[in-house]
Amino acid sequence: MARLVLINPNSNAQVTAAMTALARREAAGRVQVEGLSNTGAPALLTTPSEIATAAAGVIELGVVAAAEGASALMVAAFGDPALAELRERVTIPVFGIAESAFHAAAVNGRRFGIATITPDAELLASFAQKAQRLGYAQQYCGTRVTPGNPTELVRAPAALDAALAEAVRQAVTEDNATAVIIGGGPLTEAALRLQPRFDIPLIVPVLAATQAALTAIDAD
Repeated sequence: MARLVLINPNSNAQVTAAMTALARREAAGRVQVEGLSNTGAPALLTTPSEIATAAAGVIELGVVAAAEGASALMVAAFGDPALAELRERVTIPVFGIAESAFHAAAVNGRRFGIATITPDAELLASFAQKAQRLGYAQQYCGTRVTPGNPTELVRAPAALDAALAEAVRQAVTEDNATAVIIGGGPLTEAALRLQPRFDIPLIVPVLAATQAALTAIDAD
């Protein structure tokens, strides 16, 4: 059976397990899904420097997984750390959850935004740069960031849901978004909980990348 290896660029094994479980549900037995944590990285990546620090571990995990017969790789952090470098090092398809989410959000010309918990200005600027690079500059309507400490928020599901819901509301009512990406691998479960509250699609990056990987594996 084909194997999709999900690499969590941070070291939080609980988040890895949650993302892997979601990818497995989406795969529905079509492929084997394996999750790996980057044990040498921080438990939450909130700044470009932390994302850069995680890159070496992502590459190492991906290269080993490819050598051991993986059919596709998923880089499961919203900064897509080491995505380009890993693609240069392996011959199998590699998907970043942010890049995949941008593609999914932009379908049919939709105007889309991002709701996330990381306020770093350089990181937020990178989202606009990614939209430009992928050809979605005219559709991307910006990022709404939750108030408060990101680390504390991810430990408090009710507070996280409330803060993200407000960020989504702002993206819809103030930025005219017709789809909103919930930006972050650790926010996956929150995105699923919030979807019933909104009429527009909330794009779950792990799901977007899983769907892209399944398509690539099926086409091989």
